[in-house]
Amino acid sequence: GPEHPELAKWLNDFAGLLEAQGNLAGAKPLVERAIAMTEKALGPEHLDLASQLNNLALVLKAEGNLAGAKSLFERAIAITEKTLGPKHPDLASQRNNLALLLQAEGDLA
Repeated sequence: GPEHPELAKWLNDFAGLLEAQGNLAGAKPLVERAIAMTEKALGPEHLDLASQLNNLALVLKAEGNLAGAKSLFERAIAITEKTLGPKHPDLASQRNNLALLLQAEGDLA
């Protein structure tokens, strides 16, 4: 159906492709819809949501909204850490994305 979590995964993947191609205007509403669907169907701390939040953060960062991106990267990391543990390899790309954002902000501490 139109609110099924599998559709949310597909929307997130397609949004990631659009973001990688520089189509931020196309990516943003898709990933926002995926997030809303996932939160409604699976809850605010489901692992699928972490990937979607990470993708939206990449879009916001590319748009220049560093503060918005930072909070989403941090939320994605928190969900992944809680679900998979603090040493899981899936955290590497999320932490790297946050580190690159902090570098862009000039926060090198």
